[in-house]
Amino acid sequence: MARYKLTIEYDGTNLVGWQKQDFGQSVQGLLEDALFAFSGVRAEICAAGRTDAGVHAIAQVAHFDLETKMDLYHLREAFNAKLRETGAPVAVVEIESVADTFHARFSAKKRSYIYRILNRRARSVLLEGKVWHVNFKLDVDKMREAAKYLIGHHDFSAFRGAGCQAKSPVKTLDKLDIEQKGDEIIFYLEAKSFLYHQVRNIVGTLKMVGDGHIKPEDMAQILESKRREDAGVTAPACGLYFNKVEY
Repeated sequence: MARYKLTIEYDGTNLVGWQKQDFGQSVQGLLEDALFAFSGVRAEICAAGRTDAGVHAIAQVAHFDLETKMDLYHLREAFNAKLRETGAPVAVVEIESVADTFHARFSAKKRSYIYRILNRRARSVLLEGKVWHVNFKLDVDKMREAAKYLIGHHDFSAFRGAGCQAKSPVKTLDKLDIEQKGDEIIFYLEAKSFLYHQVRNIVGTLKMVGDGHIKPEDMAQILESKRREDAGVTAPACGLYFNKVEY
């Protein structure tokens, strides 16, 4: 049995997310269908993180097993050929042979996400579905001040989405940087793992700091309250990107 590691890029705008669902196209389903189309093999493809509907990926990582070893170049080309045929907004960027002890999810040491806000009056026809458009000025310095309270080891219950299946709300947020590039405000977050909707709830709350609804120092109280209703809105999925995984 040979195990393969995939690095995948996708536009999640019209997808139901990573995981296969009863209705709608998923990244997992599209990849497994492509594999079956060129190999005749039905194999489960497991990802490092299960992104939601509308969320994109720059370098999602997944793995799968085949009984026979295949040439890596032609394996990648076969995947992408079948994905193009169906018009799937998914591309296999790289394929590697890995040990059978490697697991895309459980072997991961750190995951990172990017969130993009377009902060200008006019919408962007080129970035539609790729950013959260906020058409009034946000105070980036205040958002950076508030973000400092979230770095480190905390109970993130206030930023935990309903339906989260994690055993514990306690996580360690290793990085939360905010950068302004022209009209874009970009958030960079890193942790070993995240709670359901944690990134989007953090960004939504920081956006409310930026627009003056929440004071930067209130972030400590929100965190300590452990109450989701005390934090801010859930940022829309369109601005979120699964960025990379470290092993």
